[in-house]
Amino acid sequence: MSNQNLLDIKSMLKDELEEKIQKLGFLKYRADQIYEWVMQKDASSFDDMTNIPKKERSILSQNFCINNLKTENVLNSKDANDETKKYLFKLSDGEFVESVLMKYKYGYSVCVSTQVGCKMGCKFCATGLSGFVRNLSAGEILSQIQKINKESKIRISHVVLMGMGEPLENYDNVIKFLRIASSKYSLNISARNISLSTCGIADKISLLATENFGVTLSVSLHASNNKIRDKIMPINRRFNIESLLKSCRYYISKTKRRISFQYTLVNGLNDSPECAIELSHKLKGMLCHVNLIKLNEVNKTSKFKSSVDSSIYRFRDTLIKMGIPATIRRSLGKSINAACGQLRNRKICLEKV
Repeated sequence: MSNQNLLDIKSMLKDELEEKIQKLGFLKYRADQIYEWVMQKDASSFDDMTNIPKKERSILSQNFCINNLKTENVLNSKDANDETKKYLFKLSDGEFVESVLMKYKYGYSVCVSTQVGCKMGCKFCATGLSGFVRNLSAGEILSQIQKINKESKIRISHVVLMGMGEPLENYDNVIKFLRIASSKYSLNISARNISLSTCGIADKISLLATENFGVTLSVSLHASNNKIRDKIMPINRRFNIESLLKSCRYYISKTKRRISFQYTLVNGLNDSPECAIELSHKLKGMLCHVNLIKLNEVNKTSKFKSSVDSSIYRFRDTLIKMGIPATIRRSLGKSINAACGQLRNRKICLEKV
């Protein structure tokens, strides 16, 4: 039977599993055992579940699947004092996604993908170059963390939904993932240690505010006005800066959480002192922080080039002077092209040769 016709346990909460197996004649406590095998021990097969009777394992295999990823490639950073690793995972249908493991003073953080490809079309993003294929299930998002935990023999404490894809375009599966990953029966990762990055789906930001998760919201802004943002982010034609910031203020009011605005500096486009001043006026009074990013030039033929260091420092200093907290993001994984999409694109190109 095809996995498409089976229920993936990794995409289920424990109480959902309890309900399903009791209808199949299982005792309720079996759900605890099965869930532990799948979520905490990362079992890849029902045959691994040695404390489940063989007959019941057979019933499980007829009704459920355990969606697993295959590690296709791992790149280790060559930079000193940088333990970043980039993973290319192959999904059960043959598609590829990327994840990045980063080490910080507080522990390990992983950047995971939520879609295969992306439809947002941001001009300097590698993920969108090969187009959008499909959404990932909650279990496929979760599996990226489990796989890295197991292969690297670590425990990931922080998660960033900032890999391939736009999380809020895969809203239902992402919400399900958040519920599962933060469950004490699963990975038990505090929602406050999870960051969700969006290019600015304003209506979904407002909806997320009502979910009562308290995740850190990271918004890719990249411009101080609509004229500039229209050039680099097609989403701005659906939700302009004014509507986006309105939803962000609502998110802050509901969650009491600070928003991080991501701002990639592009030489001659959005890195002037005037842009910094304009941005500071728009963000005035908000509980927020601006994370300045040096452009990763994923396409050497692109007209978009990274700002010089002096412009980046000047931009940061202008924001701070205007009362807006701002820092320059530490660059990790540069030697392994850690920006999501690049490794997958190369793999796809090789397979077409």
